[in-house]
Amino acid sequence: MVWISLAALAAGCSWVRLDESAATVRVLSLGAPVAGCQYKGEISTSVTNRLAGIERNSIKVADELETLARNEAASLGANTLRAESEPVAGEQRFTAYVCP
Repeated sequence: MVWISLAALAAGCSWVRLDESAATVRVLSLGAPVAGCQYKGEISTSVTNRLAGIERNSIKVADELETLARNEAASLGANTLRAESEPVAGEQRFTAYVCP
């Protein structure tokens, strides 16, 4: 019973923190135009979407995937991130750009 309670509690928690350098990275929706932007790289992110057999909150999972991608984009010197896929099973792909 304790394990189920802990798993249910953890399913709602977020363990990914946004790096200070990633705070200004903006996120574009899937397929948004990036004309005039310079390509910086592909980013694949993944987080645990199930904990002790319990599905985690899909919004929290998506937020963590985006946060990881923003952190990586900042390390590539990018200021813009575009989703290239929807989150599926705790994984998502992005492309990083420098845009005016």
